[in-house]
Amino acid sequence: MKGSMMRLYQANDYDVYLVMMISSQKVLCHTCMYLRATVHMRDPNNQLHIIKNLKIAVSNIITQPPQPGAIRKLLNDVVSGSQPAEGLVANVITAGDYDLNISATTPWFESYRETFLQSMPASDHEFLNHYLACMLVASSSEAEPVEQFSKLSQEQHRIQHNSDYSYPKWFIPNTLKYYVLLHDVSAGDEQRAESIYEEMKQKYGTQGCYLLKINSRTSNRASDEQIPDPWSQYLQKNSIQNQESYEDGPCTITSNKNSDSNLLSLDGLDNEVKDGLPNNFRAHPLQLDSSSDASNSIDGPDHVKSASSLHETKKANTGIIHGACLTLTDHDRIRQFIQEFTFRGLLPHIEKTIRQLNDQLISRKGLSRSLFSATKKWFSGSKVPEKSINELKNTSGLLYPPEAPELQIRKMADLCFLVQHYDLAYSCYHTAKKDFLNDQAMLYAAGALEMAAVSAFLQPGAPRPYPAHYMDTAIQTYRDICKNMVLAERCVLLSAEILKSQSKYSEAAALLIRLTSEDSDLRSALLLEQAAHCFINMKSPMVRKYAFHMILAGHRFSKAGQKKHALRCYCQAMQVYKGKGWSLAEDHINFTIGRQSYTLRQLDNAVSAFRHILINESKQSAAQQGAFLREYLYVYKNVSQLSPDGPLPQLPLPYINSSATRVFFGHDRRPADGEKQAATHVSLDQEYDSESSQQWRELEEQVVAVVNRGVVPTNFYPTQYCLNSYSDNSRFPLAVVEEPITVEVAFRNPLKVPLLLTDLSLLWKFQPKDISGKDNEEVKELVTGEPKMIGTEVISEFLINSEESKVARLKLFPHHIGELHILGVVYNLGTIQGCMTVDGIGSLPGCHTGKHSLSMSVRGRQDLEIQGPRLNNTKEEKTSIKYGPDRRLDPIITEEMPLLEVFFIHFPTGLLCGEIRKAYVEFVNVSKSPLTGLKVVSKRPEFFTFGGNTAVLTPLSPSASENCSAYKTVATDSTAVCTALISSASSVDFGIGIGSQPEVIPVPLPDTVLLPGASVQLPMWLRGPDEEGVHEINFLFYYESVKKQPKIRHRILRHTAVICTSRSLNVRATVCRSNSLEDEEGRGGNMLVFVDVENTNTSEAGVKEFHIVQVSSSSKHWKFQKSVNLSENKDAKLASREKGKFCFKAIRCKEKEVATQSSEKYTFADIIFGNEQIISSASPCADFFYRSLSSELKKPQAQPSVHTEKQSLEDAVRLIQKCSEVDLNIVVLWKAYVVEDSKQLILEGQHHVILRTIGKEAFSCPQKQEPPEMELLKFFRPENTTVPLRPSVEQLSNLIKTSLHYPESFNHPFHQKSLCLVPVTLLLSNCSKADVDVIVDLRHKTTSPEALEIHGSFTWLGQTQYKLQLKSQEIHSLQLKACFVHTGVYNLGTPRVFAKLSDQVTVFETSQQNSMPALIIINNV
Repeated sequence: MKGSMMRLYQANDYDVYLVMMISSQKVLCHTCMYLRATVHMRDPNNQLHIIKNLKIAVSNIITQPPQPGAIRKLLNDVVSGSQPAEGLVANVITAGDYDLNISATTPWFESYRETFLQSMPASDHEFLNHYLACMLVASSSEAEPVEQFSKLSQEQHRIQHNSDYSYPKWFIPNTLKYYVLLHDVSAGDEQRAESIYEEMKQKYGTQGCYLLKINSRTSNRASDEQIPDPWSQYLQKNSIQNQESYEDGPCTITSNKNSDSNLLSLDGLDNEVKDGLPNNFRAHPLQLDSSSDASNSIDGPDHVKSASSLHETKKANTGIIHGACLTLTDHDRIRQFIQEFTFRGLLPHIEKTIRQLNDQLISRKGLSRSLFSATKKWFSGSKVPEKSINELKNTSGLLYPPEAPELQIRKMADLCFLVQHYDLAYSCYHTAKKDFLNDQAMLYAAGALEMAAVSAFLQPGAPRPYPAHYMDTAIQTYRDICKNMVLAERCVLLSAEILKSQSKYSEAAALLIRLTSEDSDLRSALLLEQAAHCFINMKSPMVRKYAFHMILAGHRFSKAGQKKHALRCYCQAMQVYKGKGWSLAEDHINFTIGRQSYTLRQLDNAVSAFRHILINESKQSAAQQGAFLREYLYVYKNVSQLSPDGPLPQLPLPYINSSATRVFFGHDRRPADGEKQAATHVSLDQEYDSESSQQWRELEEQVVAVVNRGVVPTNFYPTQYCLNSYSDNSRFPLAVVEEPITVEVAFRNPLKVPLLLTDLSLLWKFQPKDISGKDNEEVKELVTGEPKMIGTEVISEFLINSEESKVARLKLFPHHIGELHILGVVYNLGTIQGCMTVDGIGSLPGCHTGKHSLSMSVRGRQDLEIQGPRLNNTKEEKTSIKYGPDRRLDPIITEEMPLLEVFFIHFPTGLLCGEIRKAYVEFVNVSKSPLTGLKVVSKRPEFFTFGGNTAVLTPLSPSASENCSAYKTVATDSTAVCTALISSASSVDFGIGIGSQPEVIPVPLPDTVLLPGASVQLPMWLRGPDEEGVHEINFLFYYESVKKQPKIRHRILRHTAVICTSRSLNVRATVCRSNSLEDEEGRGGNMLVFVDVENTNTSEAGVKEFHIVQVSSSSKHWKFQKSVNLSENKDAKLASREKGKFCFKAIRCKEKEVATQSSEKYTFADIIFGNEQIISSASPCADFFYRSLSSELKKPQAQPSVHTEKQSLEDAVRLIQKCSEVDLNIVVLWKAYVVEDSKQLILEGQHHVILRTIGKEAFSCPQKQEPPEMELLKFFRPENTTVPLRPSVEQLSNLIKTSLHYPESFNHPFHQKSLCLVPVTLLLSNCSKADVDVIVDLRHKTTSPEALEIHGSFTWLGQTQYKLQLKSQEIHSLQLKACFVHTGVYNLGTPRVFAKLSDQVTVFETSQQNSMPALIIINNV
């Protein structure tokens, strides 16, 4: 508000110098001058008053007031033209958890405030912007300059005092007139100018005129003197900026010939007049023509230029130098002119006016208030209201005449204010305020209150506090009573600045917010933004209030058409809301940012904002999410159309769980075809199981070790067909050319609207390798046609319903060796038109299959970036966060390899325990390379067999025997006795032997090679596991290429068979030594084997009964001799829950047979209960028998001890233990009769019992361990628990076998001879393979009367003790005599036998107990 207003006139015929002087005139028409020197003046009390930085505003005379529409447009343009500077470093404010980048200044608001205050129309209730003086300018080149000055003076007087002109407003009736003679030095006559100036001084006085000389040099662009453009800063602000602000509109308007000279050419060097514009004092640069259309034309349609033409004009004008004819001396002359005008003309005039007004005020102060009030009418000639009575009641409509005393006081106050005499101004305002309030002239009172508050604030030394309540009253009066929002806004702008300067940000914010209203969006937006800055600048920043009011400001900016400012406000507020869980607010802000950015063609920002809406876990409704998605797709489509050949950008939807990506190498598994079932192998449908994965790894290691002679190579790496987040992905996986690579990508749709992906395929990079070793890189983003290197499968449609997780399996077909890098997926993202998911039930009809109606789609990509596992091995890795590589998407394509497919024919899913079933396996080589070295490995080798190594041992086909038996059978005579039929076989023939791996079984391929495209069927016998239940049995097929490959040495194929077994038979057997020595041949003994067979089947499988058809023995040293069953019935049938008992006699194999047999030769002895013999030494009987032994053969041999004394002790114990060991195995073969679908089927099977210890019961199936009963804890100090190494009593009792031979009854005539002597033979058999010292003691040990009663008393005659040494397995007989004295039944088993190994120092002696009493009957005859 500091400054004064003057009017500048120019002569109509000044046109001849217009072009040369237009630069100067343009500045004088639109600029404010600052006086650098300090100015002095005297106040009414004759005190010297200092004025600093006096500002003089000079403008053209305009006789039409500015129209509100023009003012609004100017303000709008000023704000839109002022934007934050590019690269401006924002202030960082830290408030709590927030670090906010906030613009330090708001130049758009400052420009708005300045323009708003300058463009306010003059009003009658205040005089601050009324004009104080008028400059009359004429050129020295005029014919009669003095006459021109007279005409101009008369014209000014007519405008000021004629009632036809209500505008402009003049401060006082006798306006200061200052006459300026303008002389062009380069073209005019200087002597004539001086003479004219002398004439002017005589007429107007030296204080009222001035000769201004300018243009001291001619225009010469090549001049070396570079003088800065003196008008550039003003032109930039007033012309260029305004032109820029018009750029965005459809067209731009220039003034017509009736307007003032605002739009004259800015080039002071052009001698041509651009549209001669006479000054008719009517037009105003802000005037809006009443016929203006939507294009906001200001004046008229006479000179309407297109935006493009004006843009070109602007470009041409921006390079023009203004004031090129002015020298530095001219600059000083202009400054001197302004100072002379101020010191000699303006300030004396103001000082005189203040004294006059002050004298009027003092002359009235002596009167009483009542008199003063009464005489006001006298002085003013009665105050005549210009409004009707009704309007007078509305005090805002009250008007004072210009001569009213109250207005004189206000006029003096305004004049004092303009010359910075704030004390006197405050007193006058305060006085005027009271008068206006007494008259209830509220408009005048509000103006006085407003300026009184400002004056109080500006007083030096701040003698009184700022009266904020004055401002509040003024604002309320302007807004509510006077309904003048422009004045209220000015009041708020001033008061807010004052409050902010006093750090009263809370009050300032409340004031700013109070003036926001619906009548002006631009004003409301700016005030809300300033209020937001007040909140953030408080001592304790109110961050959320700042953000909220920035959002409100952004909304109002948007309504006002200020898109850039709206976008800036929303971006500022986003800093507060981002990442704080306010998802709905974030969505709204991002959506608005996206919309505004798109409107401003900031398409990348728009895409980014919409992307954030979609990738956050949205809580919006389905309809809102659909709208967001459609908006995003629309914006994205526009972005992609700008650069159709550019790289595909990243799409935000759907989510991809990169770590869940799985890669599968190989063909899909074939489905089952009738009885033909393909191997399960590996597929993406299988869930990962760490335990199963470890089993497969162990199986592969096992077979690789067998192939490499028992050693796993150091560079061995287990084959992985399926890579996932659990597998080891640290190495580059190997894929085979011409075999597909399937990538399973896990998508998730976070939205409540379905997504439709079309043309979905993989994005990859391939580096082919050729023989020359050169690499050639090709990048394929979209495969069209048949590619040469890599074929890509495209999924035409892939629908993901709302909030659904779904996997897509995409394939690549490598046709060349090299390095492949799978980068990501590429697809069209779209939505389905009119298709929504309802309450989680699924998509509406017509939306789930077939072709979908796409509303809109865009093309893009998503990268698959997989983070490897965190490293945690070294100390450095443990103390830092490091991740290893994950190379599952970077396979190396290798040369061709054979590819095996395995099919199982007639493979059962259910078996009885021990049941034998014959199936077939078909091996097919589907590649172009031959394969060899086919092997199969399983943890359950006892489950299956391919037969023996020789064709003789393997039956050809099931039809070769009765009832299509799986066994090799021979018909026998039904009348044959139950004696054993002997055969033999070596375990080596069946792949079992010491040091071999029974789990690794070679597949007997013809010629050991399977050619490309060839297939072979082989029989496979299966045996149901002994435990009932469901069994998963893993087969791993191993094979190699005939041509050795450096990278892939072998390949594998997996198969998991699921077999459900049900109960059949339970076999238990015991072996004991026979006491009978009859029919013995040579040394050694014979044994009895007791076999119990129980039918445990509960008829669930429709089994009627079991028939025991054969019992066979298999051993290296023993064989069955015959069956000793007393039953004559040969047909052993067992119905449900029935049990059968069998007893067999076993004898040692002949010594000569044992000597010629190798250690792996087993003797088989078959005892037949049916009509045909099953050759137990042939496949498959022998196979399964040997496999049941494999676990025993794998047990490690005991290592000899180093300590000699301990070693001898252990050897002795081992020898004694061996006496109780027996190597005898039993195979029970059976048939089961099953009724199924009214047909009778015959099933067959076998059970094995392995007998290892004499007297210890053995079972065919593992026995369930009963959980031990709970016992009370005993707390005691353990004693020395070291037990001496001794054999058990049972083991010692088997060292020497004893047998008494005597008559069962003996007749003796006691009446003839009182003593009865009976010969008894004691047979001693050494069961060990070492020499044994034996002591036989015949003395009776038992002396208790109970024992005498039971056994009777007799006496041995002859020696009472014998000492013998028995060689290995020697039988020795002792002839004894027993003496009886009367008849009775006697037990002869009283001899006590002691034994010890001959070569042992430590003696182990124990009584040899007979297994049964030896009873003899003594009769008297």
